[in-house]
Amino acid sequence: MHPLDRPIWNALTTRQRGLAEGDALARRYPVTVAPFADMVDMSAKSFAALGELMSGSEIAVLFTPDAVTAPEEFKILLAETGEQMIGTPAESALPGVEPVTLGIDDVPAMMALTELTKPGPFSARTHELGIFLGIHVDGQLVAMTGERMKPANHTEMTAVCVHPSHRGRGYAQLLLGAVARRIVARGEIPFLHVFSNNTSAIALYRRQGMEIRRRLHVTVLQKQL
Repeated sequence: MHPLDRPIWNALTTRQRGLAEGDALARRYPVTVAPFADMVDMSAKSFAALGELMSGSEIAVLFTPDAVTAPEEFKILLAETGEQMIGTPAESALPGVEPVTLGIDDVPAMMALTELTKPGPFSARTHELGIFLGIHVDGQLVAMTGERMKPANHTEMTAVCVHPSHRGRGYAQLLLGAVARRIVARGEIPFLHVFSNNTSAIALYRRQGMEIRRRLHVTVLQKQL
């Protein structure tokens, strides 16, 4: 199986295993980093191991090749499909615009931007997963993109978001190219995920030179209380 067929499991058992909570049956990122989790297989034992990692109303977000059928102790909050796209987005430049590296001091602004634009899960420590680049206009963070899962020799680009008042200016293309350039410089392969119904984003990534590798099932689980 290709490492990107189970990107979460392969990230948590290779380059990001130091972050992993769990064991040989189920693993997840710390909840303050990301809600992603996966299991070695879909057996009852593996689901039980995943349940042991979760408490209260915590969720587990799975990216899997096949649809998830969860045992009765879980409820499925979301079951959608996403496209996994791979390739190196083309570099671009904008006069007078230079992306900056974001850090811990930028977390409140990063969380505010992701809350407004909803690019996907983003938590207080998500920025620890890799490089995040941003664009400021008049002191306000208006666009950003960064790195998330790192399975084998691949690195996922994530949090591709632009403030609604600043769209159509090429910021997303600029940031995708800049993040991808850093990934490739390390000898890694860029990829990303996008919901299948987000046709405008898919079109953007295609224009940037990326292509769909495969479709994955996105499942959000929560334990029955």
